[in-house]
Amino acid sequence: MYDTSKELGSRSEFDERVVEFADFEPDIRLEEWAEKYRIGELVLGPIFWAPIDHLSPVHTVGKGRTNLTLIRPTIMQTDAVTPYAGFDRRESPTRNPAVSIHFEPAAYGITGVGTYVCIFSVESGAPVTLNASGYAASGTVVGAGPRSVSGKQTVSLTLKNLPAYGGWAAIEQTAGDSWAWYTTRVTYPPLVFEQMG
Repeated sequence: MYDTSKELGSRSEFDERVVEFADFEPDIRLEEWAEKYRIGELVLGPIFWAPIDHLSPVHTVGKGRTNLTLIRPTIMQTDAVTPYAGFDRRESPTRNPAVSIHFEPAAYGITGVGTYVCIFSVESGAPVTLNASGYAASGTVVGAGPRSVSGKQTVSLTLKNLPAYGGWAAIEQTAGDSWAWYTTRVTYPPLVFEQMG
């Protein structure tokens, strides 16, 4: 991952590596969206084609109570070309490293119930187990549970029928070596149209 032989989470004087988020392998394919969600059963807010917000090491607070919680990072590198937070469970065996986002739809002008996807972009040089969890108040959390991540991947959690006052989504390392978190994107689920007839 780095030009040096050091592990993920270490760095040279300046980390000049550019990370292309389009290269991250999605954990949910378009076909799976079509199987899991039908447009008639989703309660959507206004349709925005762009994400609602991106939180990252250099943008840790969104609107209202939307914010990040980083638990036990080994490094938070904000002056890198692509800022990141590095984690390693071996460095904090008494507390699992984690990234959590609290999301308040009302702060973005959304007044009703909606369905949102929280997409964590992570990278690891060796297999890492991340447990995805969340809270959707009177709604439901879809996609919770352990995930094995290796390389550049996304970990998605859906907060289905989330009230406007909000909820949260998190990933917590339970096994493996070091890993990096770059961003968490909050967006609406993709629209999947089926051909009729």
